[in-house]
Amino acid sequence: MNRRTFLANTSIACAAAALPLQQLLALGKKKYPLGLQLFTINKDMNQDPLGSLKAVKALGYEDVEIYGFDASKLSFYGIAMADFRKALNDLELTASSGHFGFAPFLNKPEDALKEFTDQCIKGAHALGLKYITWPWMAPEQRTLENFKLLPQKLNSIAAQVKAAGLGFAYHNHDFEFKDYNGITGYDIILKETDPALVKLQMDLYWVMHSSKQSPKELVLQQPGRYVMWHIKDMDKITRDYTELGNGSINYKEVLPNPTTAGLEFYYLEQGGNFATNAMKSIADSAAYFKKHLQHLL
Repeated sequence: MNRRTFLANTSIACAAAALPLQQLLALGKKKYPLGLQLFTINKDMNQDPLGSLKAVKALGYEDVEIYGFDASKLSFYGIAMADFRKALNDLELTASSGHFGFAPFLNKPEDALKEFTDQCIKGAHALGLKYITWPWMAPEQRTLENFKLLPQKLNSIAAQVKAAGLGFAYHNHDFEFKDYNGITGYDIILKETDPALVKLQMDLYWVMHSSKQSPKELVLQQPGRYVMWHIKDMDKITRDYTELGNGSINYKEVLPNPTTAGLEFYYLEQGGNFATNAMKSIADSAAYFKKHLQHLL
């Protein structure tokens, strides 16, 4: 090492030593992009997708989770895949995950599910997604029998998705936590899916709303598996969705350790019950998150 390099390294070390502990810890933290699940502004995206994306970018969001894939037309929000990718690139937005409509294929033949998954893979590759996510089960599907059927479907999809170089995750709502004589649908999913293939997208609102276990407890039981989070608040009276900071969830206490969880991406979301409108809500939630919570991740 020459004298110039030694002096430069010494200066960096001294400068770091002078920083407060909190700033030192921050230097070693992973930088997670500020994400938005586009279902929050689904009406706006369907009416004016490009204008809505511009507004999202202007609010400081960096990454989006896609909703609105049409497998028959290979389009997103009515826009051809390549054109939608160009719009994201032009705005310097990334899309790292997408919610795809797997639920109708739960009870269909394997060939139909495989074909649909292939279409999802095409869509994911076109946008540069890292994850394909199963987001939903229809109300009539939420039975113990279907929860017993679901893990095999998830494992099969995940293997197909992994072979295509992508990740696969399952997103929870409240119905997974319904108790069936001492077992829940979520218990079955956790126990009977391959953790190396099927990752988890934890909706922290729904865990707080319906689970007997906290987000931190769930993470400690399955460390490294909760690669994505949905973050939204709960109305103090109705327990419906509300803007971040207006509700009852104390995220400073609730947020799990991101490293322990295996976190890669998080998305702010609000499925409805907007104080004014969806665009105002994502602006208010982003402002609150950046001021009060972003430094915790």
